[in-house]
Amino acid sequence: MCGIAGLFLKRSSLEPQLGSMLSRMLTVLSDRGPDSAGFAIYGRGTDDLVKLTLRLPAGSEASDAIIATAEQFELKPPAFHANHVVVSVPAARLEAVQSLIRRSPALSGVEIVGSGTRMEIYKDVGLPGDVARRFDLAQMSGTHAVGHTRMATESAVTTKGAHPFSTGVDQCLVHNGSLSNHNGVRRSLQREGLSFETDNDSEVAAGYLTWRMREGASLKEALTQSLKDLDGFYTFVVGTESGFAVLRDPVACKPALMAETDDYVAFGSEYRALAELPGIASARVFEPEPATVYAWERN
Repeated sequence: MCGIAGLFLKRSSLEPQLGSMLSRMLTVLSDRGPDSAGFAIYGRGTDDLVKLTLRLPAGSEASDAIIATAEQFELKPPAFHANHVVVSVPAARLEAVQSLIRRSPALSGVEIVGSGTRMEIYKDVGLPGDVARRFDLAQMSGTHAVGHTRMATESAVTTKGAHPFSTGVDQCLVHNGSLSNHNGVRRSLQREGLSFETDNDSEVAAGYLTWRMREGASLKEALTQSLKDLDGFYTFVVGTESGFAVLRDPVACKPALMAETDDYVAFGSEYRALAELPGIASARVFEPEPATVYAWERN
């Protein structure tokens, strides 16, 4: 099960509608993943500022500590969204801020969900429609986004186990399926210096792509190599700073459908996730081929 939704906008005039479009798609996919949901939004950004998405522990006073930390480093006021907060940090101060978040007693339990010049990640347990409303997704704007509705199979129903998984700057992955060799791949990646927050197989897939790209591969090359190194049934949708990519396993076991118009490219696990998109009646609707990388990027 699990549901995946993705949107890549070709026209800037649609950017204010990105969140509302994705919100409807995720809500429709609730039946495929009622346990938890999450999404990554790629908005406007600059190379000298990195946005840290943080998750606050329940019932804590960490929000006051986050505000104090921002003031200490002379940062912009943090942007709070339910139990998540986005802190914009100058790239030169990123390591110092991350170190403080991890070791400060006042910030105990605060987790770094993702980081990027343009990417913000939000995820939580609960029905997808409720999660979308919790974070006010419908009011968010941006150039592209990916989302996920989860039916847990490989690990427990927790916020940490929800998708997207981010293991690299401006990079995230959502996944429908299961990997049979993820434990062995995880151990290999740990020897390469990667660390993991969960025992989820999808986080391993994200880490694998981060490692391949760190070694010099393009996203397309990394996904192509994953066909040899990752064993199982899967559909991946990967978000990056400039766009997104899609890959299905060689058997194409998991459902996937795409729609392309002059205004956007959309991905959905089922057609009903695409049915309410503007101009869908005249879109080119197709099923992505197995073992084939599809990618769209902004210049």
